[in-house]
Amino acid sequence: MDIRIGYGWDSHAFKAGVPLKIGGLSIDHPEGLAGHSDGDVLLHAITDALLGAVSAGDIGSFFPPGDPRWKDANSAIFLNLAIEEIESAGYRIVNVDTTLVLNAPKIGPISNEMRERVAELLGIAPANVGIKAKTPEGLDANHVAQAHAVVLLERIEEPGDLQTMTAVMESQRQLEDVVRDLVSQVHGVPAKAPFDTEDIT
Repeated sequence: MDIRIGYGWDSHAFKAGVPLKIGGLSIDHPEGLAGHSDGDVLLHAITDALLGAVSAGDIGSFFPPGDPRWKDANSAIFLNLAIEEIESAGYRIVNVDTTLVLNAPKIGPISNEMRERVAELLGIAPANVGIKAKTPEGLDANHVAQAHAVVLLERIEEPGDLQTMTAVMESQRQLEDVVRDLVSQVHGVPAKAPFDTEDIT
């Protein structure tokens, strides 16, 4: 099996006066995450992991932070592009595992909802998405949210593989015809003609 692994990481500082969005979910919290887009640290990490798995660069390669077109943009746009890149490279997502590192809000109570939302955005089953959260103990990063993501990709079966199987079956039929002809020549017995339904009266 042809597989690829990708790793992504991102971080954003908390900022008052902006909405908080993580994993595609709007979360009720006094502060949001600062960023040129909507600051969705989790989707950014997953996007970079997907792009990295097929050596396609990173978010900044496609969406420069200084470009006004992406001001306050929904990070699902970035994720969609990464999915297009891996599909163009001939791969699909097997599973995604992520870890959020932040002091607040608590992710545990909404982890299932977040897992379902991320799975929906990626087009895979929720069982194939891991969402974990840790506090930044000893990191002196209480006012920052970080996200780590690892993805596993597998190559999509190409139509040529199915054509090859058809060719094998055709070769088998041709081999059977050759053997039948040889047997008939050796024993002097005419080869059996194929059954013709038009002979039925």
